[in-house]
Amino acid sequence: MRAHRLEGAGFRRQHAIGALILGFCAPRKKLVIEIDGSHHLDRVEYDSQRKEYLQDRGYRLLRLFNHQVMNQVEEVLHAILKA
Repeated sequence: MRAHRLEGAGFRRQHAIGALILGFCAPRKKLVIEIDGSHHLDRVEYDSQRKEYLQDRGYRLLRLFNHQVMNQVEEVLHAILKA
């Protein structure tokens, strides 16, 4: 995702939108990618509020888990490209 190598999407790490700091964001594509650990299983309401906040501003959110990113790289890249 670095250096615009993923179809020129232009992802930024730790990008801010309002008060939120996002894992990865492609502002021109209005796409946000959050990579979650197991602690997010207990944060359903918080994550839902973040998603709603982003959607209200025209962003799409793709939420992935750490184990997917580490063990299913091809599937993750396909999901990002599809999004």
